[in-house]
Amino acid sequence: MSKPTAPAAESAGSTIRERLYQALREGPATARDLSQRVGIPEHDVAGHLEHLARSLKHKGGTLLIEPSRCLDCQFTFTQRHRFTRPGHCPQCRSRRIALPRFHIEGARD
Repeated sequence: MSKPTAPAAESAGSTIRERLYQALREGPATARDLSQRVGIPEHDVAGHLEHLARSLKHKGGTLLIEPSRCLDCQFTFTQRHRFTRPGHCPQCRSRRIALPRFHIEGARD
């Protein structure tokens, strides 16, 4: 079995957070989208996004989170500020939850 090839940006010597930053500059994305674009496991994305959010403050930017939403009852997790998907809906207990989407606002390069 052959080893999967890494994204081209990785060979250029950029860090994971730099690649996440570039992926988010292209537009809003979920953790799943970012993991595929950058080539890291989905569960690692949240930790890197936390650090990226802090770094963006120095660039005058903000990492915005479009909240998760229950696909059954449409409950929106507006008070949640974590970078991971909730386990279940507090209203209907459904586990059908849309992934949060992330995007960058106002950062300068």
